[in-house]
Amino acid sequence: MKVKKIAHLIALIGVAGTAYAQSTPPAQPVARVEITGSSIKRIAKEGALPVEIISRKQIDAQGIVTAEQLIATLSVNGTGSDNLASNADVTSGAQRGNNGASSANLRGQGSDSTLILLNGRRIATHGMKGQAVDLNSIPMAAVDRVEVLKDGASSTYGTDAIGGVINFILRKDYHGLEAQLFNDITQQGGANITRGSVTGGWGDLDNDGYNVLAALSHAESQKLRGDERDFVQTFQPNRGVSVDTRGTPYATIFATSLAPTLLSKGSAGATLPGGTQAFNGVNVLDLPGQAGCKSVPGMDAYDEKLWDSPAAAYGCAWDTGRAAVLQQPVTSDNAVLRGTWKRGEHQLFAEAVGSQTVVAKSFSPNQISPSASTFNATSFYPSTGAAYNDIYNALVKVFPSVAANYGLPIAYRWRCMECGNREIKTKTRAVRYLVGADGPLQLGGKTWDYRVGLSQAWSQSVSTLGTGYNYTADLAKALGSGIINPFLAPGQTQSQAAMDLIKSTSAEGVELYGGKSIMTELDATLSGELFNLPAGAVMGAVGMDFRREEYRFNGDTRDVSQRRAILNAPFDDVNALNNVSRNVKALFFEVAIPVFKSLEVTLSGREDRYDGFGNTFNPKASFRWNPVESVIFRGSYSSAFRAPAFNQLYNGVTESPYAGKDLADPATCASGKVDSNIVGCASVTPVIFTGGKQNLGPETAKMGTIGMVWEPFTGFSANADLWLIRRYDQIKSITLTDLVKNYNLFQDRFLHQNGQLVAIDQRWVNAGTSVTEGVEVGARYNFKALDARWTAGIDGTRLLEKKSKPLESADYGKSEVGVFTFTGDLGLKWKHVAYLNYQNGPWSALLQNIYRSGYEDQVLPGVASGKVVPSDYSSKVKAYSIYNVSLTYSGVQNLTVTGGIKNIFNTDPPFAITYDSNTGAGSTWEPRVADPRGRSLAITVNYKFL
Repeated sequence: MKVKKIAHLIALIGVAGTAYAQSTPPAQPVARVEITGSSIKRIAKEGALPVEIISRKQIDAQGIVTAEQLIATLSVNGTGSDNLASNADVTSGAQRGNNGASSANLRGQGSDSTLILLNGRRIATHGMKGQAVDLNSIPMAAVDRVEVLKDGASSTYGTDAIGGVINFILRKDYHGLEAQLFNDITQQGGANITRGSVTGGWGDLDNDGYNVLAALSHAESQKLRGDERDFVQTFQPNRGVSVDTRGTPYATIFATSLAPTLLSKGSAGATLPGGTQAFNGVNVLDLPGQAGCKSVPGMDAYDEKLWDSPAAAYGCAWDTGRAAVLQQPVTSDNAVLRGTWKRGEHQLFAEAVGSQTVVAKSFSPNQISPSASTFNATSFYPSTGAAYNDIYNALVKVFPSVAANYGLPIAYRWRCMECGNREIKTKTRAVRYLVGADGPLQLGGKTWDYRVGLSQAWSQSVSTLGTGYNYTADLAKALGSGIINPFLAPGQTQSQAAMDLIKSTSAEGVELYGGKSIMTELDATLSGELFNLPAGAVMGAVGMDFRREEYRFNGDTRDVSQRRAILNAPFDDVNALNNVSRNVKALFFEVAIPVFKSLEVTLSGREDRYDGFGNTFNPKASFRWNPVESVIFRGSYSSAFRAPAFNQLYNGVTESPYAGKDLADPATCASGKVDSNIVGCASVTPVIFTGGKQNLGPETAKMGTIGMVWEPFTGFSANADLWLIRRYDQIKSITLTDLVKNYNLFQDRFLHQNGQLVAIDQRWVNAGTSVTEGVEVGARYNFKALDARWTAGIDGTRLLEKKSKPLESADYGKSEVGVFTFTGDLGLKWKHVAYLNYQNGPWSALLQNIYRSGYEDQVLPGVASGKVVPSDYSSKVKAYSIYNVSLTYSGVQNLTVTGGIKNIFNTDPPFAITYDSNTGAGSTWEPRVADPRGRSLAITVNYKFL
């Protein structure tokens, strides 16, 4: 969509805000308040920064009960692997340890570059990684409003505020008692969401001098399995996607160098009579005259052309995407207790916020593969097994050379369905205690506003193995007995003896790992009028922020003598940290100068001193110019920084085998593209090293915004803000794509032995520069018609540029706007939320449209090399657009009922050539873009007892 199209859209629709706008309230006495992004108390509309405010009423009307749901509706939020659906499967590299966490990602700068505040102050990062705040810890039932600052704010808040700031503000001075019940039921089943909450407040600050607020909530989100949605279907070779795994419920036979086997006495595999192509990974079901791969549910033929693997022509595959959980089951409990005491004009408060969240990710059962360290020759299927002769007879008909190997064991790759789906359950408890005070202070004959607080926050997470994990040695011994049959024909089941044997190897209940993040903070701010100029008073603020950050991470908690190996359990013992900490000391200032009656300039800056890498100063300058009553121009320029997280500094080296088929060794393949017909361009699967480096420094950023707000007449306003963010010395794990593309710059990260690529180093580094540029537009039109008040609106983001370079000396790569990426932020060109709100007496209604543009899709190796052209292939993923509607009635005293339909037209996520290998992404759909739940009915009942 061109920029001029956006301008035309604004002119036609005239709208603004992510959630629907409210009708204009009655005039109230003007009070100065502190707005997110500023330390100066001021009249809200005086600010120069783009701040979006979302009210409690707007949240309820949309049927939103979690912070993750709210963030997903913001067009300014990026499209990264930050939600639970994007981390529901096997994950590797930087995504490891995200169990149970969901995060925000403003302007696509990443979850660790988006600052989350609760009542204007920091909270602890997620205990597992210690890198970003977990949105599940936000007590949404007690939230009064949410303020979203669409600008950098390191000059006010320090680290992390590169993409922007989201401030969740809880209810204050509330008195009464109310209960709320919410239920969101999907039409197709699965993924139902429920929440119950009770909020009570006693005392009136003005009349009684005190107020006590208490809120409790319990919420549950049920799981949604891949096989509960038809759009999850990875066997679609006609469209350019198929499953790349031969770990199947009916085992696939392999030749191996571990020992002579039935298929071959060597590791190459078997050949057809008179042929030269060796076939390895043969599934008997796929041989001529056999039942076929489809005879077993979830299986189909392996597409050797799409994956450019000729040796796999007689293989079967199994759709792991349909076994994965698309929406993880979540149970959360949140509590808030806040007491406020008013003494004259001063307020003292004490606050405790706590949460407990349990998330259970579940994905495909383990596969057993030949390996010297796990399943050696003693675990192979013996000639005494019940299915041995059937396998031999089927093989020898096609590969006569197998006859010479009769009696040798069978090496195989098998999906252990009887072991159950792999499950990792993560429990996270988070708490923040806060005491503070604010009010006026007389100093030097002037009145100042002070604000002071002392807080401690912590988040502790523990991940425990559920079903699907087995002790490796025990399982290997059991398999070698021949009692367990990995070659069950359609309709057959394991014997009771086999099931008992499998169950005896289970490792369910073993603690995988755990972590705890702790933050202790003392902050104080003093603001007020400094002096007067002809255009008005110069306002200023100074403040200090002292905090201590701590982090610890444990791996396997079992006694060393009892640490039996568990198959594919992602223990992170190498990353264990007993306790690391650092102190941060900061001073900051802000001055708002009325240059003219129509022009205000604000200057601010913050000096942070970190243990470990010294100090950093980040200034900011912003302006607000109101040349005529109907037009406001605004803009800012600032610098920002992000300190490395503890795990980025101190993690050990984790080794993860690369599971894809799209990687070629750039040392021998100039194109970097897999093509089995070109010598040196065969698919390789090296080990990937990830981990921390203690010499990491902070990354820095420079950013600017320029925009305007136009209000030509009462009831209509439009806004547009152009923004640009440049980041330097980024703390990043350089992507494999960039490493391969720039092999000449990163040769030292490719480890070769005897001419073979064996490993690639992807550990954290300070490297490269990125540029992200966009424009945020919106408008709103309030009008009366048909005896009702209406509001129409839209809030959209157009991504103009997204590019990066791995080193400062390198050239920028191609634009990443509208192009598929495996992990991280998917740079969609255009996103918007549009709405139409109706209000008439006790009735109100909302119609909402959420839109995400399409993008260039992933290309599998066979298509990339030109070896195959799928008949229904499209290189572009279609746009995703859904409509929601709700109706609210408040005509009964103390009772408010809201009913709504989400995804009115039951729109499925658009088809994408995505396969859930080791990226945590979905299969044939993109969880970073779409909601898999489909049409649902949401009902909210709110009753006020007092």
